Amino acid sequence: MIIGYDTAAISSMLVIIKEDLGAALSDWQKEIITSATTLGALLGGFAAGILSDLTGRRLVIVFANIAFIGGSVCQAACHTVAAMVAGRFIVGLGVGLASCIVPLYIGELAPTLIRGRLVTINCVAITLGQVVAYAIGSGFQSVNNGWRWIVGLGAMPSLIQLACIGFMPESPRILLLRSRVSEARSIIARIYPLAKVEQVDRKLEIMKAAVDQSKEYNDASTWGERLQSLVTVGTNRRALIIGCGLQAAQQLCGFNTLMYYSATIFTMVGFTNATAVGLVIAFINLIFTLVALKIVDPLGRRKTMLWTLPVMIIALILASIFFHHLTLSTGGVLQSGASYPKSFSILVLLSMLLYVAGYATGLGNIPWQQGELFRLEVRGIGTSICTAVNWSCNLLIAGTFLSLMNRVGPSGAFGVYAGFCVVGWVFCWALYPETSGLSLEEVYFVFEEGFGVEKSQRLREEKMLDARKLKAAAGVV
Repeated sequence: MIIGYDTAAISSMLVIIKEDLGAALSDWQKEIITSATTLGALLGGFAAGILSDLTGRRLVIVFANIAFIGGSVCQAACHTVAAMVAGRFIVGLGVGLASCIVPLYIGELAPTLIRGRLVTINCVAITLGQVVAYAIGSGFQSVNNGWRWIVGLGAMPSLIQLACIGFMPESPRILLLRSRVSEARSIIARIYPLAKVEQVDRKLEIMKAAVDQSKEYNDASTWGERLQSLVTVGTNRRALIIGCGLQAAQQLCGFNTLMYYSATIFTMVGFTNATAVGLVIAFINLIFTLVALKIVDPLGRRKTMLWTLPVMIIALILASIFFHHLTLSTGGVLQSGASYPKSFSILVLLSMLLYVAGYATGLGNIPWQQGELFRLEVRGIGTSICTAVNWSCNLLIAGTFLSLMNRVGPSGAFGVYAGFCVVGWVFCWALYPETSGLSLEEVYFVFEEGFGVEKSQRLREEKMLDARKLKAAAGVV
């Protein structure tokens, strides 16, 4: 939730902070403040998976919460741009740690049939955090130093999670790596409460066999050799290409420019309460993330991506056209204080809402299923690299958006993002296999011969058919 809260809170802050840090913020300073979080997230995301292999998944979540609390306090108390940048960077470390580990942690604990939905619930929490941030930002818009309350309140979810961390189990696969078999079995029994004893034992046996194989490999290899295997071993390399490609697509589509700069954009477009407009965008994001929660497992990851990316492309093309007509009087660029046609301002907003709906249903959550792509021995390193790619692309987008808008105008900027979405669709169509319904151990076999697009769909259909037969047999009995 705090990840979503922070990405949306910065949008309100950039509008209402005014001269509280000594002078009005320039576009360059806004980009630096925004990008500081992304840089921290890049570093935190890269370290997270590797660190979790050493300490376990839960302890990394603790580190993330500590970073969130420290960064929020630093921002709330700052009086200079440099101090604000430092606070944003510290929060970014927490964002990177959490964005990498939480989906991985959930994926390793989740039952196979609802793994996608449970990881998507994490995305629902993120979008809920965005809604809360915009609502709080709107409420504090006219309060003196209200932005300090906005960032300070960001520490609350982390404090609550720290208090609850003792009730969270460790990943059973991590426990098996440490030879704590009885604890792992107990957690598996909690994950599958309706399973019979022999079914739990069978699940433990399959998981332990995969873990023992990974442990044997880890004992005989160095960290550098495991990192190298992500490139030299075909199954690992293909998983890495898919994971990094999806994460790059998630950021290069430009969605987070809306999260970071929506209040700035819609203020310039002519909306009197741009923070409230941002709240509408965040609410649509939440609603369609809930739609994703419903369809991500039964419909499948691949099909969801292939259906929702065209919606984003159409919406971005429409936004580009509407921005072009909107800014004809100002030479194709947005200018503060300029008077723009209300009709085109509304059309821009509607196209953005359509874009958000497409994003939230697919690209906003599916890349975070990345943990299911990798074998256990390289899962931490692999997810770290994928997360680092995500935040690297985020840094590129966040750090250049306002400058890009000034250079080519909003029409050109959103046209560029539409082009990236087209590339993303082709990538998914050509390379992305279907992992829904497959266990973490089964996903590995998909990549044994090529990217396994057809193989994965065939395997999923076979498992669904077997499940229907078992259900029918149970009904007869």
